[in-house]
Amino acid sequence: MNTDFHARSFSLLSEQLGAKGIKAAELVSRISAFQIAVPSWALGAGGTRFGRFSIGGEPRNLEEKLEDIGLLSKLTKRTDAVSLHIPWDIPQDSQAVKQKAASLGISFDAMNSNTFQDYGQPLSYKMGSLSNSDSAVRAQAVEHNLQVIDIGKSLGSKGLTVWLADGSNFPGQAHFRKALQWTTESLKEIYAEMPHDWKLLLEYKPYEPNFYHTVIPDWGTSALICRQLGDRAKVLVDLGHHLPNTNIEQIVATLMHQNLLAGFHFNDSKYGDDDLSTGSVKPYQLFLIFCELIGGAAEGAQAWDSISWMIDASHNTKDPLEDLIQALEAISQAYAKALLVDREKLTQCQNEGDVVGAQEVLQEAFLTDVRPLVREARIQSGGEAAPLDFYRREKIRESLIAKRGKNAQASGL
Repeated sequence: MNTDFHARSFSLLSEQLGAKGIKAAELVSRISAFQIAVPSWALGAGGTRFGRFSIGGEPRNLEEKLEDIGLLSKLTKRTDAVSLHIPWDIPQDSQAVKQKAASLGISFDAMNSNTFQDYGQPLSYKMGSLSNSDSAVRAQAVEHNLQVIDIGKSLGSKGLTVWLADGSNFPGQAHFRKALQWTTESLKEIYAEMPHDWKLLLEYKPYEPNFYHTVIPDWGTSALICRQLGDRAKVLVDLGHHLPNTNIEQIVATLMHQNLLAGFHFNDSKYGDDDLSTGSVKPYQLFLIFCELIGGAAEGAQAWDSISWMIDASHNTKDPLEDLIQALEAISQAYAKALLVDREKLTQCQNEGDVVGAQEVLQEAFLTDVRPLVREARIQSGGEAAPLDFYRREKIRESLIAKRGKNAQASGL
């Protein structure tokens, strides 16, 4: 990245924003403060049930995953935390892992439990976990979540994310009401054992891997359960966990209205839970979501700091580090654009029924090239002006392959 070009583009944008009464320095400060956690499972080459293609140099253990996230943090200055998935990433020595993370400037975001697959546990989750008709299976799934909490406590995490694959593939296979009841009762047991300064982030998903019904198929069911658990249980929104054309920004606004939004799993989709790179397909939707987030926080619906942010994507044909760099950039740009929305004018248009005017307000912000702002925030924080260019120019993937091997594979994936 040519430094003169950046200086000129940032100066020009600052001047244009200043003419509207917007201070570029304040925007840069807010962009710099916005950090998005990276999941440990996103550092290996992704895949589908049909296959997985290793690119080489992938982390072979948790320590190497932390090193990769440390690299991302150094280049982008957009991430300072990792979200672990258990049992994929059980630390052999929690204190050593915690020290390793601290040396890289990395903290531990919400922990993720796994009862959606069998991994050697005594009883199978084939017919469900927290919703299973067998109380012994439910007890096993509860115990697993409690173990995840214990691991998280040792690392300094403050949250537990629960996503259930529980459901059925055929009519008559499951008792809808009992399955929901057993799930709620199981979650109550988990919630009761959770530290008082932790929060429970409860996901939802309309289908997959079960295609007739899922026990927690939508935000409403998740919110219903959270209300029964307590104030520290809130709904986690995965952008891919929606039926096509769902108005996700309305869901976000509704959850914030009830102080029930736990956080986000950022990705993108064309058909369903595609787990594509954030902003690669629906950048305008991402912008509209951030409009609701910023507006809700500004109007006191829910505090910005109470919301968690994390990427959750798969990259079957991409270098995972390159994909994460792109995702962090796309999220930052959507956030920056939403900060530019003239909220006073938008509110006026809404109150006066000026539909065209309201659209123009949003379009003006969305069509603004905010890359100089995001780049300046990164530079001021000590990151690279163009992290993807730097990554390729320095042949970092080649260095990782030389260090870890051509067929290295991230554990648990």
